[in-house]
Amino acid sequence: MQNQFSRTQLMFGKDGMEKLYNSHVAVFGIGGVGGYVVEALVRSGIGKIDIIDDDKICLTNLNRQIFATSKTIGKDKVDASEERIHEINPNCEVTKFKCFYTPETSSQFDFSKYNYIVDAIDTVTGKIEIVRNAKKCNIPVISCMGAGNKVDPTAFIVSDIYKTSICPLAKVMRKLCKENNIDSLKVVYSKENAMTPVQENCKSDCDCTEITEKNCKIRKQIPSSNAFVPSVAGLILAGEVIKDITGVKGNGINLS
Repeated sequence: MQNQFSRTQLMFGKDGMEKLYNSHVAVFGIGGVGGYVVEALVRSGIGKIDIIDDDKICLTNLNRQIFATSKTIGKDKVDASEERIHEINPNCEVTKFKCFYTPETSSQFDFSKYNYIVDAIDTVTGKIEIVRNAKKCNIPVISCMGAGNKVDPTAFIVSDIYKTSICPLAKVMRKLCKENNIDSLKVVYSKENAMTPVQENCKSDCDCTEITEKNCKIRKQIPSSNAFVPSVAGLILAGEVIKDITGVKGNGINLS
């Protein structure tokens, strides 16, 4: 009997679909990159998903974030995400965390219950804490490096953190991984040199609804972005998760 996952099952088989359905994945950060991770995972049949983000949808998110529409501006991202998830697959079990992942909030999470963890946040302290806790629990984790200020979606590759180059965020993460005795980390990163934003009109015209460290008027630099680079990074991340869970490998590296 056909269902919404029939075409996916033609690729991964019944056993693969059962693995996806029985998997519990956490996606930290559901913005331009993480939103597309969630979209692809849910459309692929993941049975349980935790979504973690403290932000609200802003007008400037409409150019790249899949949950952002004229109707969702001002909504918490986790709420808009949950609604869309259940429109795609009402049977998907969703747990929302409206918080920003930091060493201070990490105690809210039991990483051992996950089958896979996706890091799509943009702060270094949070990223390394996610990786540390995932490695401590021996849970597979994949991390996205910098996707802002880029225009070439074909420049993304899957690699180990110690084989990365060019990306400034990857350079910092390499150093932190070494300091924390993390011997490997699967990442998605771009080999494109970042552009310099033309202007920073967000700082003067910011319509962010809350004064947080992510508010445009407070942030030191506002990265430029577009509809086609973060989305590709997110889909690559999701693809690696799905391939690893089902055991069907493409051209990505195998760090297991």
